[in-house]
Amino acid sequence: MTNLSGDISEVKFLTVAEVAAVMRVSKMTVYRLVHNGELPAVRVGRSFRVSETDVNEYLKGSFFQTG
Repeated sequence: MTNLSGDISEVKFLTVAEVAAVMRVSKMTVYRLVHNGELPAVRVGRSFRVSETDVNEYLKGSFFQTG
């Protein structure tokens, strides 16, 4: 998760559509991840923004070994 105690001016925030494109899933899937607490997000008005770092950490943690 993003450490917000430091300088957040360098943090790049992505829209739900951008996160969906990076993860190659639907926007609804991203909304579900946000609402379930699996993907941290910041609410800006009526929309959400997700830290690029949090997206990368989520993806790294989602890998699993097969076979």
